Amino acid sequence: MKNQKIFIITGLSGSGKSTALSAFEDAGFYCVDNMPMELVPKLFDLPVKEDPDIKEFVFVMDVRARNFLPNYSSGISLLEKKGLFPKTIFLKADEDTLLNRFSQTRRHHPISHHKSLMESIKAEKEMMASLENNSDIVIDTTDFNVHKLKSKILDIVHSGIKNKNLMKINIISFGYKYGMPHDADIVIDMRFLPNPFFVPQLKDQDGESKDVKKFVLSCDETKTFLKKYFDILDFLLPLYRKENKAYLTIAVGCTGGRHRSVVIAREMFEHINSKKLKPGIIHRDIDRDVKSI
Repeated sequence: MKNQKIFIITGLSGSGKSTALSAFEDAGFYCVDNMPMELVPKLFDLPVKEDPDIKEFVFVMDVRARNFLPNYSSGISLLEKKGLFPKTIFLKADEDTLLNRFSQTRRHHPISHHKSLMESIKAEKEMMASLENNSDIVIDTTDFNVHKLKSKILDIVHSGIKNKNLMKINIISFGYKYGMPHDADIVIDMRFLPNPFFVPQLKDQDGESKDVKKFVLSCDETKTFLKKYFDILDFLLPLYRKENKAYLTIAVGCTGGRHRSVVIAREMFEHINSKKLKPGIIHRDIDRDVKSI
């Protein structure tokens, strides 16, 4: 248990706690929202503490739980007795920003109790002042957008180390006749290349075969395309990672998804993998009936 990282996210309502939690989730943490403090020490008495795949925990807790503030200090003490030392991240923003965020989302403030929205914001700020002063990390999100807050959280997770790779890249080859992948972020149409389907000895092979690869990759158009497109990918991927995008799906299509798209998707996989980004690859339509193309 001594190696387990534990963070507690708390702070003012509307300050970005949900966004911070999603950043931790993208980083592989075990996340629980609206966790009562009195249950946290008990969680570590359960078998979950022995799970080798779970070494990092994040709990969001705030005034939504009635006994949050009265139980907070005692809960921290119980965790420390177990040899666990959580870090508390307190999020806040100025009153006008919080008012604007609540007005946009049209959500009720958790401590409204017949107060106006601004009165509720001021009351919560006063209630949480002591906890803010005793938190390990305080983040003012007044001028933050979603991406900036996620970036800040990931810097905390990785102790300020930049360019930590968290984005999962997936490459999908597909056939247009079977529909485009719904989750594609980038779509590339390879139907401008010569089609192996019309070469009798290649028709029944697929894009993973040596002969089809040779046919597709020997074309001057293919060589030019790959050179130019790899340059584009090398430019784009760091920018997507900088924005803390969790997933990037690159879809490569041809008519039936069996020949050209498979070859090009494999080449892209090898190129991205050479950058140590560990992409995944799926040939969605490679086993479809080629006779129907």
